[in-house]
Amino acid sequence: MIKKTNIDEIQSYLVDASNFKGTCEAVYIPESSEDVSSILREANKNKTAVTISGNGTGLTGARVPIGGIVISTEKLSKIIEINEEALYAIVEPGVILSDFQEALKEKNLLYPPDPTDKNCFIGGTVATNASGEKTFKYGSTRDFVLELEIVLADGEILKLKRGENIAEVYKLKLKTESGKHLEIDIPGIKMPEVKNASGYYCKKDMDAIDLFIGSEGTLGVVTKIKLKLLRQPEKIISCVVFFDNEFNALHFIEKARDISFNTRLRHDPRCIEALALEYFDERALKFLLIDYPQIPESAKAGVWFEQEVTGENEDVFFESWIDLVNEFHGDEESAWFAVTEEDKKRILDFRHAISVKINEYISKNNLRKLGTDVAVPDAHFEELYFFSKELVEKEKMDYVIYGHFGNSHVHLNMLPKDEDEFRKGQALYFSICKKSIELGGTVSAEHGIGKAKTDYLLAMYGQETVDKMLQLKKVLDPNLILGRGNIFKI
Repeated sequence: MIKKTNIDEIQSYLVDASNFKGTCEAVYIPESSEDVSSILREANKNKTAVTISGNGTGLTGARVPIGGIVISTEKLSKIIEINEEALYAIVEPGVILSDFQEALKEKNLLYPPDPTDKNCFIGGTVATNASGEKTFKYGSTRDFVLELEIVLADGEILKLKRGENIAEVYKLKLKTESGKHLEIDIPGIKMPEVKNASGYYCKKDMDAIDLFIGSEGTLGVVTKIKLKLLRQPEKIISCVVFFDNEFNALHFIEKARDISFNTRLRHDPRCIEALALEYFDERALKFLLIDYPQIPESAKAGVWFEQEVTGENEDVFFESWIDLVNEFHGDEESAWFAVTEEDKKRILDFRHAISVKINEYISKNNLRKLGTDVAVPDAHFEELYFFSKELVEKEKMDYVIYGHFGNSHVHLNMLPKDEDEFRKGQALYFSICKKSIELGGTVSAEHGIGKAKTDYLLAMYGQETVDKMLQLKKVLDPNLILGRGNIFKI
């Protein structure tokens, strides 16, 4: 185990991709579950705040300490097993997602959750219930976690296997490896029926494993993860198509989404079923124009879609998508079609470039990121989209819009020029969150709450419900040492 206290050595642990900054006394880098347990036992005895650090790709300040110590999972980085027959993998939390994906690709296997920054640690994706482009078809990280090994705040080790620890209505009973019994009251929360990563997952008759997925380092330290895998699809159609009218682009996505949902419902392999449905507004395209001069200057919106195919049905699906593009007046001539793996990588790089450039912008201006992570029921998405857009335009705030529109999930990133504009942007952000709540949505669909969004969580659930979540935390972490400042203002 390594311990760092020199300020020069720990600087990189005091910031994340959103430019949220903090301080700490020391950074511990354990190499085993036993190391983690030892650190936590001592911290719990002394009531020392502990922040769990992934690879710094988060956008809410969750891995950024506000005092106390940091436990970095970077040395817990083994891929323990990849089982090709039973379709599972066992990994430690510090495994980098891109390394894991490459290892699986060599075996013709797939792990679908794919957040934009592939340099994230898999433990971080579990902590935030991360998702990404393929969420439209496959769901979020939660849908692929089979087992967890967790070290609790007092150093006790808890092992959970999906299906083995189910709540009796709202009462959850757990037993640690040493035999310690825990009883947890699950708050009766009405969670929004959308992609959601806001606060604890709380449902009647829920599986205990789901409580820890998305808990943002506030309930325990995940030290081992068993994940469900899939076979790699034979082939994928990937395309970026441009529209001269944003309404046509939005309605294209809406129809593609509805057809895809019906295809799943009927289990009809002959009809369109999108793997991803992503949107870029005119400003996002202009933001990328220097790096991607092949973007038509007249384009008002762009849509990236993917479809899994086989050699037998590839032509049929290709024609179906082209028909849909033409129905909504997309520009077939300027569309980018991926034929080779190299082509697909170029399109993927294009999708991810907007996030990278925005992060570079905020870092250069030494401001924190102001990018919405809201999602609403499909029926209300256009209302949210135009409300958000008109709000920032009225205030003359520079912005770009992109996101997982197949999931009715929008990233509106404001680009303030100085601290005054940043403060104005914060107020606009809150207004967009309140609108999402009003429409039955969430304030965070995939990035979590962290330290940056605690006010929004309060607006979404109310003080009484958030207090119930805090009481749940106190059962597992009575001294409130873990993830201090994440989810709750403590």
